[in-house]
Amino acid sequence: MRRAIRVERTLDAKPEPVFAILADHANYDRFDGIRRSELVRPGDSDPNGVGAVRWVWLGPLRFEEHVTAFEPGRRLDYVIRDVRGLPFRHAGGSIRLEPAGAGTHALWTSDFEVPVPIVGSAIDGIFAARLSAGFGGVLERCAEMAVP
Repeated sequence: MRRAIRVERTLDAKPEPVFAILADHANYDRFDGIRRSELVRPGDSDPNGVGAVRWVWLGPLRFEEHVTAFEPGRRLDYVIRDVRGLPFRHAGGSIRLEPAGAGTHALWTSDFEVPVPIVGSAIDGIFAARLSAGFGGVLERCAEMAVP
């Protein structure tokens, strides 16, 4: 069963510095739950832009993300193409930032499924809850880091 995650936050920081932190693939290990991250291939026109590939270690899992859209200060889309430690199909994710008064309206979406017979939908539900909490935490931490 495919799951759609939608996390929205209003952040007390401007979109540009929040985006700069979100797009810094090599330093995702500064977020709770992420043990390590590594930019393994820089993007075409920006190191973190379209075509960039990174590995992220999340607990016992390791996954490979590919950046598919990159609009500095506004949008970062990605797709997970390889997960080590769990069968996982990712249809894509997107982080969108828009000015909201003195801050930022952030929207993070992701669609995925864990294709395991019988228990897959239960695993999907657990992942959806944990990923939603994690995405929210990353957005909030970016806002904290972006404010001087």
